[in-house]
Amino acid sequence: MYQYDQYDQAMVDARVEEFRDQARRRLEGKITEDQFKPLRLMNGLYLQLHAYMLRVAVPYGTLDSRQMHMLATIADKYDRGYGHFTTRQNIQYNWIKLEEAGDILADLASVEMHAIQTSGNCIRNTTSDHFAGAAADEVVDPRPYAELIRQWSSFHPEFSYLPRKFKMAVIASDRDRAAMRLHDIGVQIVEKDGALGAAFYVGGGMGRTPMVAPLIRDFVPLDQWVTYAEACLRVYNRYGRRDNKYKARIKILVHELGAEEYTRQVEEEFAHLLTLGIEPPAAELERIKTYFEEPLFEEGLSQEIDRTDPDFALWVDRNTHPHKAPGYVSAVISLKPAGGIPGDASAEQMHLMADLAKDYSLDELRVMHTQNIVLPHVRKADLHALWTALDAAGLGSPNLDTIEDIIACPGLDYCSLANARSIPVAQKIATRFADTGKTARLGELKLKISGCINACGHHHAGHIGILGVDRKGVENYQLLLGGSEAEDTSLAKITGPGFDEDGIVDAVETVTTVYERERQDGERFLDTYRRIGMDPFKEALYG
Repeated sequence: MYQYDQYDQAMVDARVEEFRDQARRRLEGKITEDQFKPLRLMNGLYLQLHAYMLRVAVPYGTLDSRQMHMLATIADKYDRGYGHFTTRQNIQYNWIKLEEAGDILADLASVEMHAIQTSGNCIRNTTSDHFAGAAADEVVDPRPYAELIRQWSSFHPEFSYLPRKFKMAVIASDRDRAAMRLHDIGVQIVEKDGALGAAFYVGGGMGRTPMVAPLIRDFVPLDQWVTYAEACLRVYNRYGRRDNKYKARIKILVHELGAEEYTRQVEEEFAHLLTLGIEPPAAELERIKTYFEEPLFEEGLSQEIDRTDPDFALWVDRNTHPHKAPGYVSAVISLKPAGGIPGDASAEQMHLMADLAKDYSLDELRVMHTQNIVLPHVRKADLHALWTALDAAGLGSPNLDTIEDIIACPGLDYCSLANARSIPVAQKIATRFADTGKTARLGELKLKISGCINACGHHHAGHIGILGVDRKGVENYQLLLGGSEAEDTSLAKITGPGFDEDGIVDAVETVTTVYERERQDGERFLDTYRRIGMDPFKEALYG
């Protein structure tokens, strides 16, 4: 993984001291909240319902045991003993005191971490495939390219105050495990005629007006791809709406111009930028790649796994992913115990995950955009010992990609923007299906919940999505079907009138009953929905 040089460290340390001074002046009343707000947001500090919330960047989801131990220490020292892992592969703390925020940033800086550009109208944390560097189906490890984007975008003078927040993802596989086409810019590293290049998808996103990004260029040579990204952003920065925040995202610009006209303008800007020589030196990318060299995997390892323990065998089947190196797998730690809060981990659990990463995963962890944690390089021979330790700590739930593996935003329990609670609904649904034993029969079924139209829970991309709204002062939940954030990207559609909290749990069960009745051999829920359409589900829900 990437390690700071003296310039990186000096930059982060300087930002810590700068923010200390800003926070001190706010506490002393020398600046107003309106003056302080843009300063704190550029350092990841939000003012939520009950306290400040700090969002910490985990670039492309990669961290080591030392960093995870620090995240745990911060949870204990400055919060209430836990953290919340998010859909941007970050972590949030929900109970932060302003007078301690500078100390937290200093602690983060001591382990090469920060909260810079995790909020504000700038380029946010760049995400990537959580199996990067381990997956057999990638053409190259995408993380060096994501790191190059991180360095290029940090404090970029032209893109620090964009019309609206901006999100990028970089993958290198035809399997999309990063919701790439639901980003403002999605980049796929591809191979064409023996050469690597970048395919650009621009104008995706969720929120109030969800859109799937169209392909605007299928191949940009890798010695020009950052320049092309700059051209995409320059056109947006020039024409993006600043008079209406609901129309300020790049997806609106691409939609209103049309993909063809937007592409024409990007190509024109790209041609101009090529004359300026702004592409980072090739040597810089090569320098970054040295930090992501393939580990020295052991050879001659056994491929066998002792499956005599049925609980362990179920966890292996659901929570491990094939690895490119024989004798290894990537193991997913579920942060979704039935009845728990999706994405939450206690300080004790974070310390344990850090220790297990050091013992069993070459000192590396990944945060998934699905709010779970990956140990990317685990020997098959170590799986039972790993699972035993996880299970004892409440981290051994065998539920990856099932209806219990719910994505949920913090909702009205914490967020000042939310209209409805997400957490209790997620807890009730997971508990319902765990208790009935129906989870196993349903197979792959991705359920996502948002507490407001901003869609932090990715409800538009759920096979089943739930959106909490305020209906005359009462929490109401809309049910959506048919979304996907994978390579077959699609947006879910609303079934009809919403439900109350208990009603939405019953509605989800009704939908799964229709699926069980109608599915054909080998069909996922999404396959059945796409084959039979919405009508059978609406009939069962509303009569």
